[in-house]
Amino acid sequence: MSGERPSGAAGPDRSEGHGERLLGALLDRAHELPPQLIAPLAADVVRRFGGRDPALLLQDYGQLVLAPLPGRGLAAGEPVPIDDSPAGAAFLRGVSVEEPQADGVRLYLPLLDGGDEVGVLALTLDAVDDDDRLLLRRFAALVADLLITKSGYTDRIFQARRLEPMSVAAEIQWSLLPPLSMAVPRVAVAGILEPAYQVAGDSFDYALNDGLLHVATIDAMGHGLDAATMATVAIGAYRHARRADIGLAEIYAFMDRAIAGQFGPDHFVTAQMMRLDTGTGHLQWVNAGHPQPLLIRDHVVVERLESATTLPVGFGGEEPVISERVLRHGDRVLCFTDGLVEEREAGGEQFGEDQLIDWVNRVERSQDGVRAVVRALSHVLKEKRGGRTSDDATLFLIEWR
Repeated sequence: MSGERPSGAAGPDRSEGHGERLLGALLDRAHELPPQLIAPLAADVVRRFGGRDPALLLQDYGQLVLAPLPGRGLAAGEPVPIDDSPAGAAFLRGVSVEEPQADGVRLYLPLLDGGDEVGVLALTLDAVDDDDRLLLRRFAALVADLLITKSGYTDRIFQARRLEPMSVAAEIQWSLLPPLSMAVPRVAVAGILEPAYQVAGDSFDYALNDGLLHVATIDAMGHGLDAATMATVAIGAYRHARRADIGLAEIYAFMDRAIAGQFGPDHFVTAQMMRLDTGTGHLQWVNAGHPQPLLIRDHVVVERLESATTLPVGFGGEEPVISERVLRHGDRVLCFTDGLVEEREAGGEQFGEDQLIDWVNRVERSQDGVRAVVRALSHVLKEKRGGRTSDDATLFLIEWR
């Protein structure tokens, strides 16, 4: 492979013994590491590896570019587009990318944390071999953990990802969200909200409890802070009920009482709650006013998952009907809110579900992995709707492996 170090060639010691000592020292310092020292510490370890020009590139909220994290020892620069760049390829595919250069090899390593991806670590080495690759993968995983852990203690990581002014409502919604994606052996999920910097009433949540995946997508009525406040209560009620290990019908009733009790009879939240047994593929769901999910098989939408629809939460609906389906291995289920299909095009016509299905089929054939599919689908749908987002829109994709 181009860039391999010849056997016996002199150079920095990156054998596993030396590398493990470096990673061990990093772990020892990580527990009490102030957030502002992540950058210089990562840069110092890269230097000890014999690397140079390190950069930590973080996905922006709009999922369009990878923005450099400022910090002593890290290379500065402009945001890097996710599409059509080596860093973006590493990010989207979740694998390392090597780019030969005149003075060595530029490496881009995905910063993976529990199936979610924070961004990309970039650095340059004179040459690279398998020992380097193993060590750097472990180092990148440790840096990802540091970024996730320390982000709860500082604003700097959020500020690096924020490339546009963000509304207060959007700030609230982003603080509610779980990681945007998760990938484990039996199931993978990914979600996206738009407009990223102005979203208010839409949100999603999920949890994997043993072998049971729980998912909810919601759309609170209205706009701005009122919608964000209602969404906060809805997600809080959903999590509270879910963690009590009650059924979907009881979860719906609990959310309904929470919204009605807090906001009165004239306010509501549409919602869809799902449970997937990741061992058997048995899917259950309650639809409280959302569009029907789409079942995708072999990268093609094969049907809408029709079900009885109950009233939105807050309206005091009767006990909902629980719909059921057994998925096949590889099936994907796409949940979405009405803002995705009700947007008016230039001619006044709604974008509609037929166009949505057509673009789902196109994107499914061109992208690998749920995270790449959701991201590409969101961006192409926004473009085809004329760039307009007069209402919030959510996409959430589940894949049963």
